[in-house]
Amino acid sequence: MTQLDDRPATTTSSAAEKTAGIDTAWLGDYLLGQWADARRHARGLVARPEFQRVDDLSLAEQRERTFGQLKLLVEEGAVHRAFPKSLGGDDDHGGNIASFEEIVLADPSLQIKSGVQWGLFAAAVLHLGTERHHARLLPDILDLTTPGAFAMTETGHGSDVAAIGTTATYDEKTEEFVIHTPFRAAWKDYLGNAAQHGRAAVVFAQLITKGVNHGVHAFYLPIRDDKGFLPGVGGEDDGLKGGLNGIDNGRLHFDHVRVPREDLLNRYGDVAADGTYTSSIASPGRRFFTMIGTLVQGRVSLDGASVVSSKLALYIAITYGSQRRQFTAAKPTEEEVILDYQRHQRRLLPRLATTYAMSFAHEKLLTAFDGVFSGARATDADREDLETLAAALKPLSTWAALDILQEAREACGGAGFLAENRLTQLRADLDVYVTFEGDNNVLLQLVAKRLLTDFSRKFAKADAGALAGYVASQVGSAAVHRFGLRQLAQNVADFGSTARSVGYVRDTDSQRQLLTDRVQTMVASLAGRLRNANKLSPADAADLFNANQNELIEAARAHGQLLQWEAFTEALAEVEDAETLKVLTWLRDLFGLGLIEKNLAWYLINGRLSGQRALAITDYIDDRLLPRLRPHALDLVEAFGFVPGQVRATIASGVEKERQQEAAEYYSALRASGDAPVDEKSLTAKR
Repeated sequence: MTQLDDRPATTTSSAAEKTAGIDTAWLGDYLLGQWADARRHARGLVARPEFQRVDDLSLAEQRERTFGQLKLLVEEGAVHRAFPKSLGGDDDHGGNIASFEEIVLADPSLQIKSGVQWGLFAAAVLHLGTERHHARLLPDILDLTTPGAFAMTETGHGSDVAAIGTTATYDEKTEEFVIHTPFRAAWKDYLGNAAQHGRAAVVFAQLITKGVNHGVHAFYLPIRDDKGFLPGVGGEDDGLKGGLNGIDNGRLHFDHVRVPREDLLNRYGDVAADGTYTSSIASPGRRFFTMIGTLVQGRVSLDGASVVSSKLALYIAITYGSQRRQFTAAKPTEEEVILDYQRHQRRLLPRLATTYAMSFAHEKLLTAFDGVFSGARATDADREDLETLAAALKPLSTWAALDILQEAREACGGAGFLAENRLTQLRADLDVYVTFEGDNNVLLQLVAKRLLTDFSRKFAKADAGALAGYVASQVGSAAVHRFGLRQLAQNVADFGSTARSVGYVRDTDSQRQLLTDRVQTMVASLAGRLRNANKLSPADAADLFNANQNELIEAARAHGQLLQWEAFTEALAEVEDAETLKVLTWLRDLFGLGLIEKNLAWYLINGRLSGQRALAITDYIDDRLLPRLRPHALDLVEAFGFVPGQVRATIASGVEKERQQEAAEYYSALRASGDAPVDEKSLTAKR
């Protein structure tokens, strides 16, 4: 066995480690973050039965129940928080997202349908429109008089929004835009509220005036009245889905539908009565990305909702695992608690560490989001950093949530498969999170391009020697510091030698060194291979990029994981209670060393770790961190602050503990009575 420190190896925690506890009350408040009051208010709502999912409803009944719950949110004053005070709102952008994320505890369908209405449809009018739209349209949208759809995605184009086929051609004679769907693949698709409840839509289309296509713009367009679709508007119901069936997703198409010139949402581009196009942003590309960037809150909220769902899944699985017993091991008359088995710890505790890292990173993302949308920190660089950070974290958290929900389900055995314990339905509902609001693989490519752009700016005229000397300062100052995370404590000039000579891989600086080195080396390697792409023909450049696409995504993923680790590390600096700090440091180490362990092949191939040191990481996780964290597992999930009305999983309600106690008392009484039958094995042993 290879050790990482000089203490004797052991497979059990010390008595002190078992009896000392963390400050769960303080930790619970800390995890709620800056917008704790908004989260508590939302959790109070979702604990009420009228906001919760009912499992045995038909598709039509699910949709009507969810729509009715939107009306309840309006009655509770829960939808105005992000909107201007002139409209009865609070201008509280961070609090709005924090509150929205918690609704996933009630029912992901309610969370997403409310997100469609107020986070996409209303937000598009707010952020892409101007005062004339705000005053005229937003009151009815906010109070649900006008339910609406966000019509961006098309059957033929989802991730590539710039290439959508729907057109909006200006007619100077009537001062109207003619919205048209020229072919089947240009139908708007997968739209919440489109199949049934929507009365209007924000439609994204190619704006054409005076024969010039000025790119994608947004238009407000009524689609229904009490009798059905309006003239020229058609659509279909997407029908039963793999999850989120409380939402009426559907398709829309348009046959030369006319809307007034004033219904162009004209914050970033406008058309005069004579058809003249003007914009405050001269570059079409920059204009498009600025417009799309105003809608980043969808990615931010999905990151947060995935964190909340992961917390719930682990609360259920670890609570159950702390009560469920199987197999007699240490004592012949007492079965073992399944969370005491190392394998069960390996399944759940690293995922608990990941969830804490995601939670701390999300708080950084939410702070950046609030800074941009409140105007407190809203330079072009701040906006670009927000978009990159959201694109880095949303893929990691949504993928992790599916993994955590699945592992939690399996860790609960057959009980985890029962609908009453929620894990299977949550897994089904969150499945689509990885592809909407930006496909995860596409988002990570955006992150990789940003890293390469920063690299190219730094080394635009560098020779091969300068590239070889590229160090962690790029990752530290450009990719970490600007995101509000901890700047790296040091720049490492030669990871190849220093990482191999690290004496204690488990310490903070060594983890940072190894995680950072992987990012910077991958980015530098890609930059070297792609450096001459601008000298190639478009076809050859595309081929070169495609040949390196997988490594681009892996570099971006590593970058996002580094940001999560840095957020966790920064959070430790705020912990004053010594025992809480010790336990959270172990949990951070489990996250960091777990990332290194998952990528040991890279570290070995690139000479960053010796084989002996690589083995030591796994030994340290199994022999040190898991046993140390096991006694604190329940406290760590109790700190999530859930109450029974938010959990609503039978196996996490205490009934398993009652069943185990009943069985133990029965067998104890049977043995004491002398009436217990003789075990055949004991007779065989006597013979």
